[in-house]
Amino acid sequence: MIRNDAAVLGILMVILAAIFYTATLPGAWKRFYNVIPPLLLCYFIPGLLNSFGIINGSSSQLYPVVSKFFLPACLVLFTIGMDWKSLGRLGSKALVAMLVGTAGIMIGGPLALWMVGLASPATVAGEGPDAVWRGLATIAGSWIGGGANQTALREVFQPSDRLFSQMVAVDVLVAEIWMALLIYGAGVSARIDKLLGADSRQIEEVKLHMDAESKANERNPTVRDYIFLAAAGFGATGFAHFMGEIITPYLSQNYPWLEKYSLTSTFFWVVTIATLVGIIMSVTPLRKLEYVGASKLGSVFLYVLVATIGMQMDLGAVADNPGLFAIGLVWILIHAIILVIACKWLKIPFFFLAVGSQANVGGSASASVVAAAFHPSLAPVGVLLAILGYAIGTYGGYLTALMMQWVSNN
Repeated sequence: MIRNDAAVLGILMVILAAIFYTATLPGAWKRFYNVIPPLLLCYFIPGLLNSFGIINGSSSQLYPVVSKFFLPACLVLFTIGMDWKSLGRLGSKALVAMLVGTAGIMIGGPLALWMVGLASPATVAGEGPDAVWRGLATIAGSWIGGGANQTALREVFQPSDRLFSQMVAVDVLVAEIWMALLIYGAGVSARIDKLLGADSRQIEEVKLHMDAESKANERNPTVRDYIFLAAAGFGATGFAHFMGEIITPYLSQNYPWLEKYSLTSTFFWVVTIATLVGIIMSVTPLRKLEYVGASKLGSVFLYVLVATIGMQMDLGAVADNPGLFAIGLVWILIHAIILVIACKWLKIPFFFLAVGSQANVGGSASASVVAAAFHPSLAPVGVLLAILGYAIGTYGGYLTALMMQWVSNN
């Protein structure tokens, strides 16, 4: 077993590099990644190393360090690039589709937990760290925001490592099935728009505007730019930790009843404050840091975080409770039904339905992939909506978790 954390970190980075390199290769590799998404390997290859005893995720200090420093910085770097004017140019229908999708996740989680619990009480059983709602809370964070939000809620609600391993499998498998359906729908979007009664001419206007803005503003980053990115990400992280250590003891001493809502968790306040700082920065000139790669650097942090999460997974635990997949499938089905009904009623084009949904369920990477399936120039639309998801993911996931806790206890 490899116990040296420096060696383990090196192995994880080489694994990530190998995945990203082979994902760009044609031929057999392309066909392989059409079936097995790269993100899944980023979780499961470190999980295999842990499951076979090559590394020991439970004794390593990599995850505590990465989650403490990289996670809040990641949230800041994702939210700092939020362009409110561009979001406004997308029109109300884009934001409505995104927020309806968020509502579908928030409603679908507690409802799916209740429905599956009626049919199979054993599936949703569990106490303490093994309480199923705690694990589902991490999926809520992932499906409203992304991996960083998922990890934030994991730290807040503290599901067991075994339960979290199962939830990662549910999250990735169900989300990828849904993404495949959306990409298929992109190929027949004209037919779907006709069924929805929607006019897609606005999409062409959005496409031309986003293409022009991206070309006009993007530039190669300098060392100075990277220093500024690090200052924004880690400066906000330091401030969030500083404030969290003041707020948490005060609430614990004066309002101990808030513990049942996890409001006495230091990490809750760290990620909440870091996200808020990122949102505030997005309405200042600091938003221009996005043009030198703020979200790209945030993605690097996120994938390192994903790999360190994966190295704690016990893949043998995934098969212990297959009923959890039923919760995931019912959950995504409720999300889809609510979205389709709203888009039919408001005559929202399928493009906004698909990208708004994937900005919730999949995050910026997969949302941009779905947007690009309609046209490559539309990929930034997916990123913009996903950034909004990152901004509200921790908050929305937290409220969803509280509703699932109520369902589980009643």
